[in-house]
Amino acid sequence: MQFQELANFIWSVADLLRGDYKQADYGKVILPFTLLRRLDCVLDSTKQDVLDEYAKRKDSGVNLDIFLPRKSKQAFYNVSPFTVPGLLDDPNNVRQNLTAYIGDFSAEARDVFARFKFVERVAELDDKNLLFMLVQKFATIDLHPDAVPNETMGLVFEELIRKFAEASNETAGEHFTPREVIKLIVMCLFAGDGDALTKPGAVRSLYDPTAGTGGMLSVGQHVLADINPQARLVLFGQELNDESYAICKADMLIKGQDPKNIVRGNTLSADGFATEKFDYMLSNPPFGVDWKKAQDAVQAEHEKKGFAGRFGAGIPRISDGSLLFLMHLVSKMRSPAEGGSRIGIVLNGSPLFTGDAGSGESEIRRWLLENDMVETIIALPNDLFYNTGIATYVWLLDSDKRTDRKGKVQLIDATRMYAKIQKSLGKKRVTITDEQIAEIVKVYSEAQEDVSFTQEYKEPVKASSLPDEEDEAPRVVAKRFDNTFFGYRKVTIDRPIAAGKAVKAKPKKGEKAYDPDLRDTENVPLAEDMAEYMKREVLPPVPDAWVNETIKDEKDGKPGKVGYGINFNRYFYVYKPPRKPDVIAAEIRDMEKRFVELMKGVVV
Repeated sequence: MQFQELANFIWSVADLLRGDYKQADYGKVILPFTLLRRLDCVLDSTKQDVLDEYAKRKDSGVNLDIFLPRKSKQAFYNVSPFTVPGLLDDPNNVRQNLTAYIGDFSAEARDVFARFKFVERVAELDDKNLLFMLVQKFATIDLHPDAVPNETMGLVFEELIRKFAEASNETAGEHFTPREVIKLIVMCLFAGDGDALTKPGAVRSLYDPTAGTGGMLSVGQHVLADINPQARLVLFGQELNDESYAICKADMLIKGQDPKNIVRGNTLSADGFATEKFDYMLSNPPFGVDWKKAQDAVQAEHEKKGFAGRFGAGIPRISDGSLLFLMHLVSKMRSPAEGGSRIGIVLNGSPLFTGDAGSGESEIRRWLLENDMVETIIALPNDLFYNTGIATYVWLLDSDKRTDRKGKVQLIDATRMYAKIQKSLGKKRVTITDEQIAEIVKVYSEAQEDVSFTQEYKEPVKASSLPDEEDEAPRVVAKRFDNTFFGYRKVTIDRPIAAGKAVKAKPKKGEKAYDPDLRDTENVPLAEDMAEYMKREVLPPVPDAWVNETIKDEKDGKPGKVGYGINFNRYFYVYKPPRKPDVIAAEIRDMEKRFVELMKGVVV
């Protein structure tokens, strides 16, 4: 049976739940039961060995976690005599026996069921007279590894997660990133490390600090398997939401990954991998969500640890914590001497430009660019995510850039690389096809610039009697800029006090007397000479103006405050001239003609 068929068969269990549960809640029953049946089947062949070892050692006072996994040959075990089919032998006590069975799993597996609130769910199902039928149904599903290998089971569980997310699409975006977005990010990450990944026995680590249901980790594993089936990807993740954490950890259990590598908690205030570094990192942190709950911990780390902690570069405004997640990831990058690390993170437009010179956001951008961390930023199509239609961007960072990328940032405008989907899922109305992903990855991996895409979406041409308008010229979708291109120096421009004007404000030490009513500021590009800029932009209209050199940047000590901002749309803007008058006139005549035709049947 193909994984899709098996997933559909398992999901058909929902027929039993119809009427008693909302469609959005089906997954809360089906996912933990699927996990239970899989673990039950995986442990079947070693069950007696585990029970014998448990009987021998249970009263010895030793740590059973040392001995029993050796017998189960898995990262988990169960010391109950029950099995899922065996629960049916005592139909009057299914609830009690199933509850006891769950309680006899090892700690990591028990934790997953606890986060699913599975014991409460079992009681609820029993009260609705559904429990026996549900156990009976799952007992007939063979999920033994001999019948369903780990890779296939992983695909089945992912498909169930996808169905669960779609069924509850009003909140799907909170824990479910579109697979095509993940695939694009992962392929870009791996494209920069192709040689290392193709070596026999390659082992790499992949980390997601906002793991959700584990989608990014799973896709990463699949993509690497396509590149090199012999390579091994060790997965790590942290997730705050109980249910998403349970699904993610269950997915890791099913795939044979170490469940201890998935931890629960707030990544910003309680880093679950404080001392770890990773090869690859990816994340889709929540857009525009405040970080008040983690404020005390983040502020303390920033002030006490500085660059020895995660947030030394700066602290963004409280209303949006996405840049904190980015800095968290950067803190886990390996140095070039250690082989470097690569990051792919999805952010909205705010981190590109929000914050004036000297603000937390600007200082974070400054640190990233001055330390040559940012490799590429890709603008994605709108309406791609389930819970928002806003503009989104993929940031790709590398702590050990290729020689041809050093000192530069590549910008890719992929906003038209999409295909429309037949049925909207929440706010998701478009997708990115595999062919489009491949073209984006090619432009990225080859560090191309001044090129056009060949597979951008084009609206279908409608039949019309109007004269043809000129076709739009192929647009440039990739550009490269020096890191300093995005920097500027915000300088204060002062002017003298007019004769006879009384000014209360006194100049500071070393400062010329100035008229506060005439004070202004200018953003001078870092790459431009200050004197030349003043001569061209400021002095012609106000020849008596000067730069106030007492207001200096705290870091470099030069006049003005340094800021960094990435105005993505401006760099790709192409002027489109107004439509030709004859085209507009023809359109009006055509509309008038159609209006007359429509009115013939109305006006007598």
